[in-house]
Amino acid sequence: MKALIFNGALERRQESTSGKLLHYFSDQLNQRGVENTIFNLADSGIPLFDLSLNRVPNAVKIMNTQFLEADVHFWLSPLYHGSIPGVMKNCLDWLEVSAKNKPAYLTDKHIGLVCWADGVHALQGINAMDAIAKSLRAWTLPFSVPMMKSMLFEPDNPHVVSSAYQCKLDLLIDIATKKRREYR
Repeated sequence: MKALIFNGALERRQESTSGKLLHYFSDQLNQRGVENTIFNLADSGIPLFDLSLNRVPNAVKIMNTQFLEADVHFWLSPLYHGSIPGVMKNCLDWLEVSAKNKPAYLTDKHIGLVCWADGVHALQGINAMDAIAKSLRAWTLPFSVPMMKSMLFEPDNPHVVSSAYQCKLDLLIDIATKKRREYR
């Protein structure tokens, strides 16, 4: 089984919220024996979506390969002004180059959704990702993790995901990896 951890934030720093969550997901998947790849949007070089180009940019080819080879995805995103970051949506729009594949897009991939916000509206980001994933013919997991950033990390150790969110993220990982094993 292969998992893709998609960082939809433009963050490179290990100590950023997305950096800490990427590390958490990768560690947990490794402990479960699941091969995983991190797709860090900030390092990807994905250009603005433009199907009028004469050739598909190399960064887009690499992204499409990684997204299509993974059995299960975990999409991580901050909430920006009521939705996911535009660069994340732009990246996902580039999956259009897989439209003529058999099967097209992300058909039958399982996707776990995680969003964090400064307030209590992270579910809006989950809903945005859910709509995109379903448009790409993927299956979103029946459990997602909207998070309030102020409660995301331990108060006495801001580098450690809080135990409450660890339980939720572990459940999401378990559902995703168990479901894929059942359908193989």
